[in-house]
Amino acid sequence: MDRGASRATVTHVAARVASLRGARAVHNSGMSRPRSPTEPQLLHPRNRHQGRYDLKRLSRVTPALQPFLVRTPAGDTSVDFSNPRAVRFLNQALLKADYGIAHWEIPEAYLCPPVPGRADYVHGLADLLAGDRDGDIPRGDDVRLFDLGTGANVIYPLLGHTEYGWHFVGSDIDETAVRIADSIVRGNRLGNAIEVRAQTLRGHLFHGVLRPGDRYAATLCNPPFHASAAEANRSGRDKRRNLAARSDGPPRASRKLPLNFSGRDGELWCQGGEARFVRKMIRESVGFGSQVLWFSSLVSKSAHLPGLRAELRKAGAADVREVAMAQGNKQSRFLAWSFLASDARRDWWRAPAHPTPGHGKP
Repeated sequence: MDRGASRATVTHVAARVASLRGARAVHNSGMSRPRSPTEPQLLHPRNRHQGRYDLKRLSRVTPALQPFLVRTPAGDTSVDFSNPRAVRFLNQALLKADYGIAHWEIPEAYLCPPVPGRADYVHGLADLLAGDRDGDIPRGDDVRLFDLGTGANVIYPLLGHTEYGWHFVGSDIDETAVRIADSIVRGNRLGNAIEVRAQTLRGHLFHGVLRPGDRYAATLCNPPFHASAAEANRSGRDKRRNLAARSDGPPRASRKLPLNFSGRDGELWCQGGEARFVRKMIRESVGFGSQVLWFSSLVSKSAHLPGLRAELRKAGAADVREVAMAQGNKQSRFLAWSFLASDARRDWWRAPAHPTPGHGKP
């Protein structure tokens, strides 16, 4: 492809509000409260977490969640989302109750991702892949995805395999996170479906972990959002202070407030923040354009999109999509790009599957 002459086709995929009419409302952070008419944002229709959490059911599955249930001013039962342990036990209960993930233990220092939002990304990717197959969502172990920066929580492979039977390779630069993720995979007897690779080439994202012969329908990534540790800490404190102010009980604003979602430095921030990280991902992806159908990444700040679109035009991407996502008041999106034209992507699915090395381990 002549990258100088190539021009990416940018398609804005609107939030699925119209198609979701009649679906149950999703409450902010899963807390029990009525939906305001000014909050039309809903989860993906295939997301298992529509509406209020069944906290009685979740507490039965994970009794450790019970002490962190609180009464809201309206008299409903909710979770103390300002408490990192509460968030961790809630996610543990959701994974066990709704996805059959019985073993999910991560140290408190590591990022504890919100399951509903991560599931939305997976479902959005499924729709993106279906677009090259006349609306038919690809399922089963012939569909392989790559999770860049899978973390200790290995959340995307767990959700993607449970929902669609996909096989995954995940990578991370943190060797401890790799060991924890691999322990979770093996603890749930998913070694044949999920492989975790250590990225040992510092400064690289795909080089060193995407191997010759690897072939992936998509990559996905939750990039470090912040540009410095101070920025990450400030954002986390503000978020937790806001959550604490809405909770019943004594005021907590004067306390030292840790991040309610936890996370190590490499998970929360990097030099240049999200925009620089995704730009680097775009530049590296050029060398793997024939091995991957769609590259993708979460983008938390819409202000970063113009610069990323420009980077994709420079890289010669053949197709670019922005897929909107929302959970309560929180709006996000993922950015996806392909170096293959539409006809080539359709042909991809007609070609025999090529097994990704490493799968099939006990």
